[in-house]
Amino acid sequence: MPRELRNTLLICLGSAFLALGVVLFLVPNRISTGGTPGMAILLHFVVDLPIGGLMVLINLPLLLIGWKALGRLFTIRTIGAILLTSVFIDLFAEILNLQALSHNILLATLYGSIAVGMGVGLVLRGNASAGGSTIIARIVSSRSHIKPGQVIFGIDLLIVLATAVVFRSIEPALWSLIGIYVTSKCIDTILTGSPTEKVVHIATDKPDELAQQLLEQLGRNGTILTGTGLHRDEEKTLVFVTVEARRITLLRDIIRQTDPDAFMVVMDAAEMLGRGHGHGV
Repeated sequence: MPRELRNTLLICLGSAFLALGVVLFLVPNRISTGGTPGMAILLHFVVDLPIGGLMVLINLPLLLIGWKALGRLFTIRTIGAILLTSVFIDLFAEILNLQALSHNILLATLYGSIAVGMGVGLVLRGNASAGGSTIIARIVSSRSHIKPGQVIFGIDLLIVLATAVVFRSIEPALWSLIGIYVTSKCIDTILTGSPTEKVVHIATDKPDELAQQLLEQLGRNGTILTGTGLHRDEEKTLVFVTVEARRITLLRDIIRQTDPDAFMVVMDAAEMLGRGHGHGV
């Protein structure tokens, strides 16, 4: 029950953010977004029906088709997220008649897309989906070799093209494309966080000495990996460690002093779980 309560709160909060992004920024400036919210926005300008109602009409048939692939609990949560988002959108737009916060196209695109991205990200963290593009992606990927990400990209591309047709101008489509990119980055940030640590791989001939210095000066545990190079008679030793970004300079100095011939590769840590890092979604 505590986990389901958490899911419910995240879905409610995410639905509200998504609705605010659509009502306060995107629709008044004729900017679309990805997935079924984007489809509903475009249909709103074609048939002049409330966006919330259109979202329900688009999503519910897809949910009925794909509920087996999604699972019962996920489907129930997703139905709740879709209905909440639809109610919030029509409440804000049709009943409360909230007005646009900005008619500057750049500000509207950025802030609207950030709000939508935060909303979708929170809904996903609540173990639900905000729309039918995910459902379509799962159905297509389960019956073909096409990856879900490719399906979602294809749907978003079609929405961008449709935006140019509906508004009879390429500019709204270009702004929508920027918005979809911003939204995807916000979703990634909500789902994986913004780790400030780096993943470092160090190829060295002095792994024991280097490990000792890392423990003494950085206070970091790591992993020593052994293997062979492309030349089978060449043994390799790799030290794997995660370090805060601000301490990379200190790590570089430690490596230079301990083994000047070592080779270091630094990568961003997209997501970290366990040993005090992050929490399960």
